[in-house]
Amino acid sequence: MGENMDEITILIIEDDEDIRESVKILLENEGFHVIEADNGMDGLHQISEDTDLVILDIMMPGISGIKTCEQIRKISYVPILFLTAKSSENDKIIGFTVGADDYLAKPFNPLEAVARVNSNIRRFYALGTAELSSDILTVRDLELDPEGCVLKKNGEPIELTSVEYRIMELFMKHPGKVFTKQQIYEQGWGDTYVVADNNIMVCISKLRAKLDEDPAAYIRTIRGLGYRLEK
Repeated sequence: MGENMDEITILIIEDDEDIRESVKILLENEGFHVIEADNGMDGLHQISEDTDLVILDIMMPGISGIKTCEQIRKISYVPILFLTAKSSENDKIIGFTVGADDYLAKPFNPLEAVARVNSNIRRFYALGTAELSSDILTVRDLELDPEGCVLKKNGEPIELTSVEYRIMELFMKHPGKVFTKQQIYEQGWGDTYVVADNNIMVCISKLRAKLDEDPAAYIRTIRGLGYRLEK
């Protein structure tokens, strides 16, 4: 990812031409380089190492946004921002389950859209460029390699989104320590914590499923306080 805004490339995958063009104009006015695709298959063909963020509509003919997200996650950890008319908790959970990083419901506020795009790019950029320790973090049968940004269990890699990685890094640096929702949110999302935000619950649930069939095997809920990684 480039350090200058004009080097940041955003791919919009949206079948509605009016919405696609309005988002493109909005982002280009902010100085981003924008690429368009009107369907999931075309969007998948346009994903490259230069793609810094994907804005993806859930409801599309042909390959749905959910299926497109699943395919993107097989080849890239690029931040994915779901753009959809749906705003129910179930839709959010489905989106985060298949690898989305954030969620924006239509109709959206332009200022909120730009803020979410900037937030996800900052978070991803910080993850990829921050000075990292070369020491492998080990907790039980989990190993986290800060240089390669890879988590392994018994030597087998576990696929994580950038948010999940940052949360696991926080836990594994301090096993046994209880972290509040605010601390986890600010580490994972890089934003100020919103009390009503359910993203933490969804993200922790996803992490637990990836780590073990037993939800409490690694990450324990400390009622009224937060979460901790069991030693």
